Order: sequence, then structure tokens, then C-alpha cells
Amino acid sequence: MNNGSSPTPFRPHPSLPRARGRVREGGGIRPPFFYGWVLVAVAFVTMAVGVNARTAFSLLFPAILAEFGWDRAVTAGAFSFGFLVSAVVTPFVGRLMDLRGPRIVVELGVLTMGAGLILASLVTEPWQLYLTLGALVGGGVNCLAYTGQSIYLTNWFVRRRGLALSIAFSGVGIGSITILPWLGWLIGTSGWRSACVSLGILLLALLGPLNLPLKQRPEDMGLHPDGLSSDHASTDHAASIVDHAWAAVDWTLGRALRTRRFWWLAAGYFCGLFSWYAVQVHQTKYLIEIGFAPGEAALALGLVSLVAVPGQIALGREWVWMIGNLGFVVCYLCLIGLRSAPTPMLLYAMILAQGTLGYGLTSVMGPIPAEIFAGRHYGSIFGTVMVAAILGGAAGPWITGVIYDAIGTYSIAFWIAAGCNLISILAIWLAAPGKVRAVAGRAELLGRM
Repeated sequence: MNNGSSPTPFRPHPSLPRARGRVREGGGIRPPFFYGWVLVAVAFVTMAVGVNARTAFSLLFPAILAEFGWDRAVTAGAFSFGFLVSAVVTPFVGRLMDLRGPRIVVELGVLTMGAGLILASLVTEPWQLYLTLGALVGGGVNCLAYTGQSIYLTNWFVRRRGLALSIAFSGVGIGSITILPWLGWLIGTSGWRSACVSLGILLLALLGPLNLPLKQRPEDMGLHPDGLSSDHASTDHAASIVDHAWAAVDWTLGRALRTRRFWWLAAGYFCGLFSWYAVQVHQTKYLIEIGFAPGEAALALGLVSLVAVPGQIALGREWVWMIGNLGFVVCYLCLIGLRSAPTPMLLYAMILAQGTLGYGLTSVMGPIPAEIFAGRHYGSIFGTVMVAAILGGAAGPWITGVIYDAIGTYSIAFWIAAGCNLISILAIWLAAPGKVRAVAGRAELLGRM
């Protein structure tokens, strides 16, 4: 009975077991570890399957060419068309993520990609290839891969942002060495149509349920970025700022578009992904043509992403962007050399340069724009920056195919792509994310390694 005095607080009897977690503000149990790392684990698996479902186009490419006899530019154009669709939908992905959170966006990508892969088994005309493996797979992957993951995971980490994204994106490497060889085997034994159906079912059955626990921000669970207390989080965020006047701006998309930094970012991302996807789409067919077995070419495609794992976890930002692009330059030089000397040593040099160095770009693709334009509207800004990246990814495979069809060799296309890497390096140094925010906690992290 309430007699007007303050209620006696409940204290559990010492013999009762304690909850294995902490009570969070507003009720409920807070897990004994930072929930952001759960999301990193989910992203790791999602990237492993989702990104490699798009990369699989390189393995399907020779089989589709063999069945239909279409021009390379026409066939590779389906992959490029998917990037053009992505360019249209990406700003809406960022906006939808800001409004509704990651769960709806990622699940939409899962459904779209799964449908595209399964329907690809019915393709008989180029337009059908463009619709399925192009628009549905190439457009849907944006919701669940680098763009989608970068938008919401950056909310959960500041001090360890680079590390968290690196671990999440390194799932691509684990998936590549498991999914791509398996898919190559399916193509060889059951045909490319059956392989598409199997991959589509895997994507739907695994990633659909897995992404249901996604949350937009740590504040949604009464938490703070990196799992820190509010005081520590504020101190860490302030300590990382180099240009306080820039960081104090409430960056909207309109304000960002009026800055040089935004356009340098766009140029750097366009050129970087032009080079990346030019090699990714044509690499398997090129290696087969110069004398490597289809199984070796498929393994090389998988190994490229696998060896990227340590580089992604260990490095970060302007220097990583430069080193990654230089890795692609070395990759292209090796590919050009392989035509006259198709040796295993040169092949594995290409794999190491592209994977260990080149794919390190993924670890900073999210943090670079976040450290320049962090704020409430980051999703919309990042989504728009990625339009430029996607246009580069679309142009690279298509232009490479056009050049090959015109002159019968990849050499000139490979030199153009290497030149794009050098332009990309310059553009990101001019964007200068390090002059806005320093990498929070990096010195501490290196000291523990």
C-alpha cells in the first residue's frame, strides 16, 4: 500500500541469478558486448554472398558468350546497365535509409537480387539479360552491398569506423573463395542457368532472415557509437576534428554539392571504379583466352577478393586509396605482360596486386565521405557520391568491351584503366578527408597490434 512515502526500490535477493547483460535506459537488457559488432557480423555474411552474386557475372560471361555468340560489348553491357540502374536508384537508397532504416533497404535488395538471378535462367534475348542480371541484380546489390552497408554502419562507429567497415567488407573475400569456385563448378556441370537459380535461392534463404535484426543508429537502442558512454563519445568525436569550422556545418546534400571536395570525391570514385570493374568483368574471359584453364581463371577471380582481407583490416583513408589504386595499376601491367608470358608467377603477382592492395579501397569507401560530410544527411550525400562511382563501374566494362570488339585486344583498354587509377589518386588527395577529421583512435589501435 502506498502511504505517501517514496517506494522502496526493488533489490534482488543475493541468491537469485543476475541477468547476463546491463539494463539500458528506457528498460530492456543491453547485451554484454556492443551491438554494433553484431551488425558487422551480419554485414560480413551479407557482403560475402551479395557482392559475389554480382561478381559472378565474370564467371557467367564466357558461358553466355558461348551460347548466344553476342558481341562482348553487348554482353558486358548488361553488367554496365546494372550500374546505370544503380546510378538512378542510389540517391533514393540513401534517402530511404535515412527515413526508414537499413532493414527495409537491405531486404529490398535481397528480394530484387534473388529474383534477378532466378529469372536469368529464362534468358533468350539480350534485353532479358539486361533486365535480370543487369537491372535486378546490378541495381539490387546497391541496397545490400557497399553503398547500403556504408550508410548505416558509419552511424555505429567513429573511433573504430575504419576497422568495422574493413571487417564487414572483408566478407567479400571469404565469400569469393567459397561461392565463386562452387559457382564455377556448377556452370561446368549443370550449366550457367542452373547456377543462377542455385545462387538466387542461396541468397534469398540465407540473407533474408539474417538481416531482420538491423538497426539504423546506436541511439535506437540507448547506446552510443563504439559502445562508449555519452561523455567519452563526445570527447572522442571532438578530438578527431581537424577543421572545426568545416565540421560545424550541418551538411545537407545541397550544401555538399556546392563544394569542391564533393566533386573531387565524385571524380576519384568514378575513376577508381571504372578501373576496378573493367578488370573484374573481363578478367576471366581474358585469362581463358591467353591459355589458362577455366578452373584456374575462376580460382583467380576468387583469390583476388580473398587476399584483400588483411589489407582491408590493416589500412585506412588517403594513403589506402593511393595504395589501392597503385595496386590496380600493377594488376593491369601484369595482365598486359601475361599475354606474352602467361606464367603462374605473373598470374599470382596480378592476384596479389589486385587483391591485397587494390581491394583495400573498400575499407575507406565509406569513411572518406563520412569524415568530410558527417551529419544527419550523410545517407543522401553518400548515395549521391556513389552515383559517380556507379557510373564509373558502368563505363569500365562497357568501354573495355567496345575497345576489344574494335581492335581485337584488351591492351589499350587496360592502359586507359591504369591511367584512371592515377587520376583517382590525385582526386582523393585533393578532397583531403584527413584535413577535416583525423582517424580517431588509430594510434591507439596500432599500438595494440
